[in-house]
Amino acid sequence: MNSSAHTTARLLFSALRALLVLTVVTGVIYPLVITGIAQGAFSDEANGSKVAFEGRDAGSKLIGQSWNIEGTDEPDPRWFQPRPSHSGYDPLATGPSNLGASDATLVRTVKEAREQVAAFNDVPVADVPKDAVTGSGSAIDPHISPAYAEIQVDRVARENGLSERQVENLVNAHKEGRDLGFLGNDRVNVLELNLALDRLSAR
Repeated sequence: MNSSAHTTARLLFSALRALLVLTVVTGVIYPLVITGIAQGAFSDEANGSKVAFEGRDAGSKLIGQSWNIEGTDEPDPRWFQPRPSHSGYDPLATGPSNLGASDATLVRTVKEAREQVAAFNDVPVADVPKDAVTGSGSAIDPHISPAYAEIQVDRVARENGLSERQVENLVNAHKEGRDLGFLGNDRVNVLELNLALDRLSAR
């Protein structure tokens, strides 16, 4: 074997050896270590932050979902409603609608939605907060603002045979502050709030 062929063979062997080592390290060892750490230290988050109710998974506290009358697209008045989602809360189709603030379609949709939310909750149109009529950047935000939760209190209390005070206390108990005291906004997780409401209604 001449020197050129020998050099080529040596380089090829080195490349294959590096490929094998990197495959084992980055494709096997690293994922197993990270998965082990995640399962040991952050088991809930690593498994999707699932929320259990009566022995079954009711959803994830990280992903919004609709609360409609069964078999329809109509919102169920018994439940707190989430912010709208153009993707139908599909976690495989996240992203914004990409309509600009001056887009005629968006302006019309928001105006109609404000009127619908106001009528559904029997409140003035001026009391409808922005998150009640606009989707989040991900389209699957599981949270609503305290203001949106508060305009739903009367309806939810009436539909579930509860007092307004009981439902107000429930909302207050589920308010979450800003992360680290300054990141994001105050919020309420709709899934956790509705499951607590279900437990309260069943008493």
